[in-house]
Amino acid sequence: MTAPSCPTPDSAMRARRISIGFINWAHAIDHYVMLILATAALELVVVYGRSYAEVISLGTPSFIAFGLFSLPAGWLGDRWSRRNMMALFYLGSGVSLAAASFAPSLAVLAAALTALGAFAAIYHPVGTAMLVAQATSRGRSLAFNGVCGNFGVAFAAGMTATLIYAFGWRGAFLVPAIVCIASGIAYLLVVPDDRYTVASRASSPEVVLAPRVAATIFALFILIAVSAGLVFHIATIALPKIVDERVGLAASLVQVGGIATLILMCGALAQFSIGRLVDKFPLHLLFATVGLLQFAGVVWTANASGPMLVVALAVAVAAIYAQVTVNDLVIARYTADAWRARVYSVRYFVTFLASGAAVSIIAFLHGSGGFDLVLDATAVIALGFVVGTSAIAVLVNGVEKRRVGVAQPAE
Repeated sequence: MTAPSCPTPDSAMRARRISIGFINWAHAIDHYVMLILATAALELVVVYGRSYAEVISLGTPSFIAFGLFSLPAGWLGDRWSRRNMMALFYLGSGVSLAAASFAPSLAVLAAALTALGAFAAIYHPVGTAMLVAQATSRGRSLAFNGVCGNFGVAFAAGMTATLIYAFGWRGAFLVPAIVCIASGIAYLLVVPDDRYTVASRASSPEVVLAPRVAATIFALFILIAVSAGLVFHIATIALPKIVDERVGLAASLVQVGGIATLILMCGALAQFSIGRLVDKFPLHLLFATVGLLQFAGVVWTANASGPMLVVALAVAVAAIYAQVTVNDLVIARYTADAWRARVYSVRYFVTFLASGAAVSIIAFLHGSGGFDLVLDATAVIALGFVVGTSAIAVLVNGVEKRRVGVAQPAE
């Protein structure tokens, strides 16, 4: 294949901005579509006369696929085409949502959601690698991208509840299906093919670590991915039901969705802030600090009720979303561009595979001891994240100090 002629600086910048815009939009869609069931479950319980535990368990295969298929997605993104993989994300997610909207039974709905998880898995390893490579201000771009994902999570509860009210539960799947398919067609029309750029990607990381240190950090990232995935998905999936049960308000489904949306918007504010802080503080220290705040927020949530629970949830959600941005930046700092999609795919494979377990954990623990037991278990899991981030901070602190010491005479 012959590479296209060299673009002008202005056209290259414009193409980069369009591509980043679609990546940000994809992040919002990705989190939105994976959380439709979390709110739709409240309606499906009534329609089908099943328990909440039975209905929410329909999402388990979907979240397993969300993690499992991130591995081939990352490999194909690095070896074939990140742009074409993103088009497949949009179109495949749209078709899967359409199938869910027309599902004649809960079993078919579960199958359609599983297909959705497989296509939605493409975004994180591929989209994150594209964004890191194309961003001119990596910290702020990743932070804004995180905000877009947070908006997807935040509006999932409120918008799904509104669509159910207007069109029934099937409309809650069909409307986003149309949006996804339209976005995929537009993406193919305006974002150029990138297959000719694969061989030109950098093969060395920004910060080179000793092999033993790099291997240890990789192992710690497995621990972090498991704990982060469980905390993130237990919090976001269970949030509408936590609000419904523990805030103490006799709220309608639409009101519950609205309160959940407001809480999740705190994550957006946190990610705006973290995008500024990454330019002022060492990443490894910021990572450990956010981990501690996440643990504190979850513990507070486990011991709060009534209106104060809303505040506690806001703190926990803010820290949960802030850590996602810092996590991606830390990986980008210590991983070469040629390998980033594959490294991100491993991270998200573990994270989202854990999310499949999160649905089962919610169902089992809620059935055994309500949300007191769910939140206590989440606090213990969050402690694992603190251990992992603190250990990484200790391991790379010396390397980062030496880099600062070398850079200072040239400034």
